Amino acid sequence: MTPRWRVIIIVVLAALVGAAAVYFPTLRNRVKQAAKITQQTEEQARRELTQPFLGNPGEPRIKAKMFWASHNDDEALTPVTVELPLGNDPVLRAKQVLNTLLAGPVDAELRTLPPDAALLEFYLLPDGTGVADFSEALATSTPSGIASEQLAVESIARTLEANVPQVKRLKILIHGQEVDTLAGHLDLTGTFPLAPPQPPPAPNKIL
Repeated sequence: MTPRWRVIIIVVLAALVGAAAVYFPTLRNRVKQAAKITQQTEEQARRELTQPFLGNPGEPRIKAKMFWASHNDDEALTPVTVELPLGNDPVLRAKQVLNTLLAGPVDAELRTLPPDAALLEFYLLPDGTGVADFSEALATSTPSGIASEQLAVESIARTLEANVPQVKRLKILIHGQEVDTLAGHLDLTGTFPLAPPQPPPAPNKIL
C-alpha cells in the first residue's frame, strides 16, 4: 500500500469516526423519544382498558382534578384536569376519581400510586369519613420513605377533596385491614382531614 493510499484511508476512517460521534447521540435520543412515546401510548391504552365504568353512561362529562406528581418537583403534586362522566352519588364519584388516579397519567413517570395497586372498595360514613380500601400492592409497591408515602396519600386526599365535597376526612385500609404505616413510615392508624373546596371570591362591590 502506497503512503498516499494510507493517508486517504486514515482520513476516511477519521471522518467516519467523527460522523459516528455526532450521529450516535442523536440516534440514542431518537430511540429514547420513540420508547417514551410507545410507553405513553401503551399506558393510555391500559388506562382505557382497565378503567372500570361506574355510573350512568348518560351522565354529563365533568372536569375533574387529578393530583399527580409535578414535572418540576418530585415531592410536589400538580392538578391535572380530566373529563369524566361523574354523577351526584358521592360513593360512585369517589370510586371513579380514585380509579382514574390509580390508572395514572399518560406520562408514567408522574404517577403517585403503584401501577399494580387497586381500589377494592370505598365507603362513606355518616360523619363524612371516606374509607378507601386498597389492595396490598399499595403498601408493598409504594417506595418506602416518608416523602414517597406522603405523596401517595396526599394525591388520594387532594383528589377526593377536589371532586367529592361530601368526604370530610380520609381513612385508608389495606385489604380490609387497618395497618400501622403505608410502607414503613407514614402513620395510617388515624384519618387525614380534607379541606372543603374554597368558593370563588365575591366580586368587589362598586359603591
